[in-house]
Formats: sequence, C-alpha cells, structure tokens
Amino acid sequence: MDNKILEVKELKKYFEMGKGNVLQAVDNVTFHVNKGETFGLVGESGCGKSTIGRTIMGLYNKTAGDVIYDGKNVHELDTKEKFKFYHQMQMIFQDPYASLNPRSTVREVIAEPMEVHGLYANKKEQLDRVYQLLEEVGLNRDHANRYPHEFSGGQRQRIGIARALALNPDFIIADEPISALDVSVQAQVVNLLKELQEEKGLTFLFIAHDLSMVKQISDRIGVMYLGNLVELTESESLYDNPLHPYTQALLSAIPIPDPDIEESRERVILEGELPSPINPPSGCVFRTRCPMAMEVCFMKKPVWQEVEPNHYVACHLYDETLDHKKPIT
Repeated sequence: MDNKILEVKELKKYFEMGKGNVLQAVDNVTFHVNKGETFGLVGESGCGKSTIGRTIMGLYNKTAGDVIYDGKNVHELDTKEKFKFYHQMQMIFQDPYASLNPRSTVREVIAEPMEVHGLYANKKEQLDRVYQLLEEVGLNRDHANRYPHEFSGGQRQRIGIARALALNPDFIIADEPISALDVSVQAQVVNLLKELQEEKGLTFLFIAHDLSMVKQISDRIGVMYLGNLVELTESESLYDNPLHPYTQALLSAIPIPDPDIEESRERVILEGELPSPINPPSGCVFRTRCPMAMEVCFMKKPVWQEVEPNHYVACHLYDETLDHKKPIT
C-alpha cells in the first residue's frame, strides 16, 4: 500500500541575484515523506534545507520540479484549494523571537489562523481552543494574555508550536525549531514534538543541522550539501553505515560522551571553504572538500542511486558503471 503523503520531485529553486548571477539554492532534489513518520533533513547552514521547506509550503515559487501533497500539486492549487492545503500543512519557524508578533498577545498569536480561516464564529469557543492548545504544549491559560517578550526562548517556541496546531494540520514542517535554544531546552521541545505526533498522528518534516538531535526524532534522514541531496536512508542505517564522505564527516564531528571512545576515534576534517551556490563546482558539488575526490568527480555529476535496500547516495565511489576510479594526484 502506498503510504506517501508528500512527494518532492526533481525540485529546483533558483534566486536571481542581479547582474546575471543566479543562486542555485535547491538543485534537482527528490524525496518523499510517508504518512505518520518524521523525515529529517540535515546539512550545513546555507545548504538549501530551509528553502526546500518554504518551497513545499508555497512561500517560495518553485523554479522547476513538483511538490505533490496528498495527490495534488501544491504549486498548481487555486485560492480555495490553497486555503484547504494550509489546513493540512503548517510550519514551525526557526527563530522563536522573530516569528511572533511582539505587539500581539499570545491569545491573538494563536487565534489568528483560526480567524483567517473562519474556524470559530463564537469567541468563547475560539478562546477555549487557545487555552487547550496552550496546555497541550506545556503552558497554561494564564499565559494567553501575556506578550511574547515575557517568555523564554523555549516557551516562545512552544507558542509557535501551538500556533502551528491551531488549524489541526496533518503535516508540520519544523524549520530548525531548536537551533536558537539551549541544549536542555532543545531536548524538551523535541520530546514535546514526539508526544504530539503520537497523540495526533502528525507527520513531520524536521529540518536541522544537528545530526545528533535529528537522530532522536527522525525515522528517515536526508543529508544535503550545497543545494543537493547526497544521501538518504533510515535513521539507524545512516548512523551505523554512512556512505557519503560528507555524511561521514558530519557524524565524526558529533562528540561521544565516552572519553575512551572519543579519544580513539578518527575525526574527518573537511578542508577548504564551502563553495558559493552562485558558482557551484562542476561535476560533484562536494569534490572541492572531499578527501576521497577522484578525477571523475570533476567531470561528471554523480547519479542518485540505491546502493543498499532503502539507502540512497549520490557519489561516484558507489557507481559500478565506472571502469576505473582514479584518485586525484
């Protein structure tokens, strides 16, 4: 049975920068998300993962490709269909300080989506729903009449989560919802999201740059580099057997809370600067920093292929069609 709720097909998002320059934020990315799962999307800052989230939501127009949600192309919906789509999909934004209107009370922030979509004509019903949402995210009804500046970062993000739940969506894009929070608060927010998913049957696209935290919440993980998806597999498989050199480098940077293991393991250090998406390298976009780069990496873009069951990678190291794999000398 097909369980896909979201399909992203060969998605491209380019930005015109003036003077003939084009920023290739997302370049030919394909993946799907199954109903009820959490799909993690990770990579360095500037790799295009947040752009993917905003393009899926329709906040950015696509350059090419398709975003299919529940069988419908998101970028071809008319106004009425878009209204229905936003009932089904909502977004939690990265910065809990900038994403909440400082002039609105918490009640007004959470109730605004309900008013826009005309959910409750009765103000008492609307307020009861606000109270219910606050309690669901670990706050209380007394917080409804306060302003965002009166809360900590973790509490503000809980308010953002409550707002995202206001329309009873099926799918939530969490765009780096923990990156601006302290480590202890990050764990609390991740646990809250897992509890809400279990209670409400939610599906998540969880965008982050912290691989250790993504592992705690994700069923499958996609790794991005410079606008390209370079590896995708189940969470445990990615951590136990990373295939792409970039994924291996990311995982080697995660500290292990065991002095003996930490001292004995080898850290993969990536040399060189992250290239510009305005002028990405030819061939494999990772070749300028890859410790295993070969001559073919300069000339040919690697093919996206399934190397192991449900384990996909774009890397010439696993391309069996190549007659030889000559290293750079």
